Amino acid sequence: MKFDFLNKYSHKIKTLKEIKKILPINKKIILCHGHFDVVHPGHVRHLIYAKSKADVLIVSITSDIHVTKGIHRPHVPENIRALNIAAFEAVDYVLIDQNYKPLRLLSFLKPDYFAKGFEYSSNRLPLATEEELKIVNSYGGKMIFTPGDVVYSSTSILKETLPELKIEKLLSVMKSNNITFEKLLKIIEDFKNLSIHVVGDVIVDTYTETSLIGGQTKTPTLSVLKNSEIHYIGGAGVVALNLANTGAKVFLSTVIGKDFFGKLVQKNLKKIILLPVIDNTRPTTNKNSIVCKDYKLVKIDTLDNQPISKKVLNLLSKQLKKYNTSGVIFSDFRHGIFNRGSIESLVKSIKKNIFKSADSQVASRWGNITDFKNFDLITPNEKEARFSISDQDSSLSSLARKLIKSSKCKNMILKLGERGAFAVENKKDLKSFYISSFANKVADAVGSGDALLAYSTLAMISSKSLAASIIIGSIAAACKCESQGNSAVTLNEVIGKIKSIEKLTKYDSL
Repeated sequence: MKFDFLNKYSHKIKTLKEIKKILPINKKIILCHGHFDVVHPGHVRHLIYAKSKADVLIVSITSDIHVTKGIHRPHVPENIRALNIAAFEAVDYVLIDQNYKPLRLLSFLKPDYFAKGFEYSSNRLPLATEEELKIVNSYGGKMIFTPGDVVYSSTSILKETLPELKIEKLLSVMKSNNITFEKLLKIIEDFKNLSIHVVGDVIVDTYTETSLIGGQTKTPTLSVLKNSEIHYIGGAGVVALNLANTGAKVFLSTVIGKDFFGKLVQKNLKKIILLPVIDNTRPTTNKNSIVCKDYKLVKIDTLDNQPISKKVLNLLSKQLKKYNTSGVIFSDFRHGIFNRGSIESLVKSIKKNIFKSADSQVASRWGNITDFKNFDLITPNEKEARFSISDQDSSLSSLARKLIKSSKCKNMILKLGERGAFAVENKKDLKSFYISSFANKVADAVGSGDALLAYSTLAMISSKSLAASIIIGSIAAACKCESQGNSAVTLNEVIGKIKSIEKLTKYDSL
């Protein structure tokens, strides 16, 4: 038996025009409006009381893009919130209001009654409620306030615990975008026909495993014994390896030094077409984490963050002009290649109609994702996004609107760590999707953003669907989180994860 919660009550969810056409004549209509992020007993009493006052109960919910109660609200996406309300027998119709306030809705529907919660019935009405009352009075309707004998707060409930909705959120996105698990696998199968040119800072991530010997008695200095050392290709290098693991043809333009780590990069990137610019004046970027029993004691960086020379920039630009690929990825860690001046020059070197995506990380440097103007896809994490537009407090939907306006990108995937990811299309209605994290157990999150960037870019080029892109990218990121070290995700790991998730969406009837 398929998990069909998305279908059972969807017939009650209507657009504004649909409801207007099917409303019965000579029947009393009552309207309730709210977020309904978590439906609690207070909401139930509110809806039952409202239904007792009229023949037809319509409930409108605020769309995701206009929910501003907290940075990470709503927790439950609008399609699922609508279904939750539609499941109540007392509710006749549900609609998702795409406006910030229900004023247009009231003017269009002209319900006989508009029901508000008891908290709005004080002697001095809030300004927003006064605006609503003015419209209701204008056409001869009546505002009523439901009893407050059962008091709950969605915000308080969410502070205590977050409902687990990863499967529901995924299926909601898939249903609304006509995506099946079979289609996801077909999109991935097409990756082998694509070619990508990656430009960016290659980083050699070193993990030095140690064991604690003791501490000095005179100074607070730890003494550790070196046990082993392992090197991973990170930065733009691991983005390229993620791409190559799918069967795609991959070019990588980067800058390395004439040193041990430069040779290591060339040795470990034979799966791709490496186009290294060797600069004798700078070292290959190396970040050495000293680890003791899974604890990172300290990280030692060997690098040169000075901007690359004009000569090196010209060589990178020539490489971009030379190859005609399906897409170009700028993987920016601000270790020399990218700055405002070089980005403009490199973008001009990309041939027209080639898909462009970018990620700019600010872990230890001041990168800025808005430097990549008019890109087809950008994939910042929440910290990078807030840093780029100096916004610490806005909700995700508000943050996304500001970032899209500033960067002028066509699509954005906002990485939220353990919370998952949030995607927004730069279209008139700013259509958005929430996807939860699918990592069963986080062994090492390093490199998960690189996996998402690689797989999301390929999926976007292959399917032209942001929904498919965030799903496949998030699954690749989850696969990376479940493995230790900054290693690339394999195609079989992603396919296996998709199939295991599909199994979770089904259950046997008792």
